[in-house]
Amino acid sequence: MQHPDTEHLDIMRFPTSRRGLIGIDITSATVKLLELKPTRDNYQVESYAVRPLPEGTVVERRIQDIDAVASVLSRAVDHARPSTRKVAVAVPASAAITRLLTFPVELDEDAIEERIIDESESHIPFPFNEVAFDFECLGPSELDPDEQRVLLVACRQQDVAQLTETLERAGLEPAAVDVETFAMERTFDVLRRDLQASSAPESGIALVDIGANMNAFHVIREGRIVYSRDTVYGGRQLTEAIQTRYDLSVNEAGFAKKRGGLPDDYHDRVLNPFLESLVQQVGRSLQLYYSAGRHHEIREIVLAGGSSVIPGLAHRIAEDSGMRVTIANPFQRMTVNKRLSAEALASDAPAMLTACGLAMRGAP
Repeated sequence: MQHPDTEHLDIMRFPTSRRGLIGIDITSATVKLLELKPTRDNYQVESYAVRPLPEGTVVERRIQDIDAVASVLSRAVDHARPSTRKVAVAVPASAAITRLLTFPVELDEDAIEERIIDESESHIPFPFNEVAFDFECLGPSELDPDEQRVLLVACRQQDVAQLTETLERAGLEPAAVDVETFAMERTFDVLRRDLQASSAPESGIALVDIGANMNAFHVIREGRIVYSRDTVYGGRQLTEAIQTRYDLSVNEAGFAKKRGGLPDDYHDRVLNPFLESLVQQVGRSLQLYYSAGRHHEIREIVLAGGSSVIPGLAHRIAEDSGMRVTIANPFQRMTVNKRLSAEALASDAPAMLTACGLAMRGAP
């Protein structure tokens, strides 16, 4: 079955922007903002910002303190100075429901919408009056030319309302609510130009997104995510290990993790055990992928997320897996506005995949 094209699908429709959209990614640890401008054959990074969030303001990708997140987001906007206030954001994949449906080919979009509403109990596992949804007609079915394929995406209205309220309190204007996996797939179209395995259409590429609290293991084939697994283990475990061993505050431990200057036993007693655990997590995810009956061989691994750049991690995963391992940089082939620090952008790049995918969909 051909994978549906989610290029222009929104969970909720808003007025479009002629000046493009800012992509904003709100995670458990940071707010990331990105603005892109199309060039002749690619994009230019026009503005961006990454700002940390106070502990507990976002838990498992759910906003717990709207005012705190809006305040951080407002400061990120002040720093980035984007040319528009219209924004694309995303709900986590765990909060979204996707269904590939079929309807008679003669039905237009209005008729399909009526059918989806009438048959909502069959497709959506919560009351329809609590639902925000969108759909896209994907053309005739490969199995029956009298039927057309329709991709339905839905989530709870409260998830959309929470995001939009946060944006509005920060002085921004919501223009599109997407799904994280759709945004990452869009960014992967940029990344795969530099991947060796992308030339083998039957193979898969593993994208391991290592965040503060979780690492997400995705298998991408022909540009689409076909398998995903989340594990509760991320960069925060390393911060906590530093904090405990050297009797530091959370902020001191986080700063030391990034800047160095820790005692001589740091590598053997703290960093190496953390890296070993992460390598084991990735190996376990690979095993589960194959044991689930997946037949497409994984040929390459791409690391993303803020913790992907920890020294030695890529090398250890390559040794353990026997595969080529690279660190994601969606901006590698893009130009950068002269007022920005290209070095700082490159450092933040592995964590910007979702923000990049959102900004790409909004570029006019």
